[in-house]
Amino acid sequence: MNYIVKRIQEADFGCEERPAGYEPMVRVTLCDEAGTEKVLEVTDASLYAKDIDEGDKVYIDENGEITKLGI
Repeated sequence: MNYIVKRIQEADFGCEERPAGYEPMVRVTLCDEAGTEKVLEVTDASLYAKDIDEGDKVYIDENGEITKLGI
């Protein structure tokens, strides 16, 4: 199934520091063709590596990872 990246939200730690060795995560809100939303938590680095941003068309591959369409 194909989705559109509706929102990418960084984790909020408030006034606390990130734990040592923490890999920054983001919440990604996806919207399918029927308008149903799905929220996933993924590493921020994986989105940068795949050049995924809000508004992009994506799918979830066989490994459960978000992959940009057309790549």
